[in-house]
Amino acid sequence: MKFNGIDFDTYFKNYPDENGYFGKYGGAYLDEGLKKAMDEVTEAYFTICKSSKFVSDLRRIRKEFQGRPTPISHLERLSKSLGNVQIYCKREDLNHTGAHKLNHCMGEGLLAKYMGKKKLIAETGAGQHGVALATAAAYYGLECEIHMGSVDIAKQAPNVARMKILGAKIVEVKHGLKTLKEAVDSAFEAYAKDYKNSIYCIGSVVGPHPFPMMVRDFQSVVGIEAREQFLEMTGELPDNIVACVGGGSNSMGFFAGFLNDPVNIYGVEPLGRGKTYGDHAASLCYGTEGVMHGFNSIMLKDENGEPAPVYSVASGLDYPSSGPEHAFLRDCGRVIYDTASDEEALDAFYSLSRLEGIIPAIESSHAIAYAVKLAKKLKKGSVLVNLSGRGDKDMDYIIEKYGIR
Repeated sequence: MKFNGIDFDTYFKNYPDENGYFGKYGGAYLDEGLKKAMDEVTEAYFTICKSSKFVSDLRRIRKEFQGRPTPISHLERLSKSLGNVQIYCKREDLNHTGAHKLNHCMGEGLLAKYMGKKKLIAETGAGQHGVALATAAAYYGLECEIHMGSVDIAKQAPNVARMKILGAKIVEVKHGLKTLKEAVDSAFEAYAKDYKNSIYCIGSVVGPHPFPMMVRDFQSVVGIEAREQFLEMTGELPDNIVACVGGGSNSMGFFAGFLNDPVNIYGVEPLGRGKTYGDHAASLCYGTEGVMHGFNSIMLKDENGEPAPVYSVASGLDYPSSGPEHAFLRDCGRVIYDTASDEEALDAFYSLSRLEGIIPAIESSHAIAYAVKLAKKLKKGSVLVNLSGRGDKDMDYIIEKYGIR
């Protein structure tokens, strides 16, 4: 299938190119020391990803440890409440540790073992990436260091406790807005000081090459499974697929399974409290081209051209940029990027909980909220949502701040 001149039959052979670019987005904007470290990671990944032993080990881990494949659930009562459109969800909340993050963390941990590294370093916002990486470190017998902003530590106390139980060292980041962007800054600094003994396991399809490609590849299991499962369940492909987008790992892995199909694809960014500067984190909808954290993409900027302050009720979505592949897919029109607000996400959080018995992560609730809007608009057809994580981590914060509805 061709879309605006892009041949999606050969898409994964051509994107990213050898320098890590998706069109004009991506690359590796690093100082010489970190560039050498990334070149080492790139060489190791391209070697190991073609190894039958690596592939078979990862498949075994996914089946025996992670509990894959995760199922698809038909959300019958939610669908009935909205009309004739049938809504389904891919249940990444049932993946071990409660979210999609373990899909790439187990792969990154296996890569670290291959490279002879002793420590995994990462940032986390909602805490799911931190929990997943701490889990991978425990599984492989590696040290683990997680950088997390003070604001997110307070919001995501259950996940902080899980990381500590799993043996991870938590580095509290107290500068700036004390959220995800600052946690990434801190993790990069720590990695730069110790890259010979450690590997920085980026938590999304962001950062310098090869991470946007590598995380997408590890997460593509979600889309590949979902496509096969939906066909088996219904005899056809979904008319529409939806996923939330912060940095964009769950959505990119999900979208990867359907890019060459006649399926409408929607990425949902956090509108937060509204369109006012500092009240949202919808970079693809409201940002401009810029470089941060070693890659070129679309980002929200302040008056000095620096990363702008951002906000979302979802700690995993409050990042002032998005993955370079998302920026590319936006520009070529293959994926439509839109928004859901805090209030819409909270409504979806309670609706899914009470109608279907599934408590979603507040990040995933943005995708559910958008699926609800689509169902009301379209009147017929099907929508498949990537339910990227479960809401255990969010319950205390939501009840304390918003109460029980």
